[in-house]
Amino acid sequence: MSSDPILQPYRLKHLTLRNRVFISSHEPAYTEDGMPKDRYRAYHVERARAGVALTMTAGSASVSRDSPPAFGNILAWKDEVVPWMKALADECHDHGAAVMIQLTHLGRRTRWDQGDWLPSLSSTGDREPAHRAFPKLIEDWDIARIVSDYADAAERMKAAGLDGIELEAYGHLMDQFWSPLTNTLDGPYNGPLDNRLRFAFEVLQAIRDRVGPGFIVGIRMVADECAEGGITRDEGVEIARRMKASGLVDFLNIIRGRIDTDAALTDVIPVQGMRSAPHLDFAGELRAATDFPVLHASRIPDVATARHAIAAGKLDLVGMTRAHIADPHLMAKVLRGEEDRIRPCVGANYCLDRIYQGGAALCLHNPSTGRELDLPHAVDRADAPLSVSVVGAGPGGLEAARVCAERGHRVTLHEAAGHAGGQIRLLAQLPRRREMLSVVEWRVAECERLGVTFRYNSFADEETVAAESPDVVIVATGGLPRTEGLFEGDDLVVSAWDILSGDAQPGRNVLVQDGAGDHAGLMAAERIAATGASVEIVTAERTLAPEVMGMTLTPYMRELQKGDVTFTPTWKLIGATRAGNGLDAVLGSDYGAMTRHRKVDQIVVNHGTLPLDDLYFGLKPLSSNLGEVDYEALIAGAPQRVEANPEGRFRLFRIGDAVASRNIHAAIHDAFRLCRVI
Repeated sequence: MSSDPILQPYRLKHLTLRNRVFISSHEPAYTEDGMPKDRYRAYHVERARAGVALTMTAGSASVSRDSPPAFGNILAWKDEVVPWMKALADECHDHGAAVMIQLTHLGRRTRWDQGDWLPSLSSTGDREPAHRAFPKLIEDWDIARIVSDYADAAERMKAAGLDGIELEAYGHLMDQFWSPLTNTLDGPYNGPLDNRLRFAFEVLQAIRDRVGPGFIVGIRMVADECAEGGITRDEGVEIARRMKASGLVDFLNIIRGRIDTDAALTDVIPVQGMRSAPHLDFAGELRAATDFPVLHASRIPDVATARHAIAAGKLDLVGMTRAHIADPHLMAKVLRGEEDRIRPCVGANYCLDRIYQGGAALCLHNPSTGRELDLPHAVDRADAPLSVSVVGAGPGGLEAARVCAERGHRVTLHEAAGHAGGQIRLLAQLPRRREMLSVVEWRVAECERLGVTFRYNSFADEETVAAESPDVVIVATGGLPRTEGLFEGDDLVVSAWDILSGDAQPGRNVLVQDGAGDHAGLMAAERIAATGASVEIVTAERTLAPEVMGMTLTPYMRELQKGDVTFTPTWKLIGATRAGNGLDAVLGSDYGAMTRHRKVDQIVVNHGTLPLDDLYFGLKPLSSNLGEVDYEALIAGAPQRVEANPEGRFRLFRIGDAVASRNIHAAIHDAFRLCRVI
């Protein structure tokens, strides 16, 4: 047997788990009509097949109609969920993984204008800032109904053949009762801790009465809200002890913090540039205080940290959820001794941020996650090797080279710079975003392993490419910053890239025009503000940086608000003129014919990129497809067969920002789905 701590089996009640790594409950929002259908099942099965011990489905599966889905939640209050969950559990079991589900009533953590338009409810009438709905104060008949709903949902999961359930008590209805901050009830459900826990124990008892003593029931619980007037560490330890003493609970999954605002949620689930495993020691303290099975997951992104968590006795099972979103085959690679090949989670949080904005979870740099049915993770070998020339070693070009090499093709990769990375190297200029370099480094290592030929400092032109006699050419040259578009003064501005690269030094009184709403504008503003300069961020959007999204916005705001930074939404830069030693920035609005003026000494513009496409258009007449892409074939995962120019020497494609200004995921997705069938 292996001596690796995370590969040791673990017995939870009657259930023997094959190792110590689990995927914590999370909602990837792949449901269809509230059901975990084929896409949802394929996502979990991929990770079960690769060796994870336990996969927890459904962050926040809803037990009641008045707990409508806020982010694609499974509707556990419907009987039709049983066969779908059974199909998922059966297939995961076939691959040796246990399956559980998280059940909850969201309480005030949802909206009233979702689902059946029933009022949200809670033990308080105060709204949750994140979802902005004012709940009604829960009544006695609501409590009785919801307790029964929990038991019904648990019974459905037992009927589906799951190994157990987990109740959520952090930020949801159950711990809204627990916390003095969110309990304004009178009578038996408020006041002393016994009263505040009454609802939770009524739910647990009803579940046990329905499913029996053999079914595994756990609770993911907040044990310290880190907020004045909230649940304290000492009270959290006492709650944990009472859970154990009740005999109704088989494990604890420990959470620290609050999730009612974006900033608080980001401290519970840290993002890029924040500390890894910030609550691990705290979870270990709870385990020591209770001598009870403890699970925990909160930015444990790498195998070394997971090993430490188990070896040091801090946890019984260690959650690596976002790590498995990035690489579903993580455990298989550990078992094969290929840890150096694990695709790293870089903490970009593209997955969760998309969920909380109403989208489905996608990994920034694994395009197959959530698309397992259409874009399988494995890449098949081609029937015959081809010669492939890729131009541009940004994320898209590296992915194209990697996938083509996986197919068995001979790949040459040209890069004008002396190193790979493209725009990612600009992003990594900000110290807390240096993890982004792993997107590049992992691909470079894979390309080298697969025999890709790198040609750095290669300003490839039509002659260079044609001389290689390629069968396929992929142009991944990216783009250059777009700064024009003013009625006058285009020559007076600098780009956000100029600031990040150091080509332009920050001014003292700076206007940042953010027309793209992505990271570059905020990064430039942060760098400028750090010098002590006065910064105004202007955007025509209603909100700041909508492409950055809630949780990832948190570190930016914490840094920007330390400085002299002003945020001005619904206005945009329309012109600039010289004014003495400074500049006169003219602002306009989409809402009317108003203008405003700002006296500044520097104007920084972030307005996306223009495709760097000269090479593509130079090669186009020489290609057999004239650059044309069969979109139907691309989407269906079929090879490209366009032959618009039978005399052409090669097939030609372009990807990423060489097509249009988008993002890293789009560039990698372009490359993967195109190249996996070349």
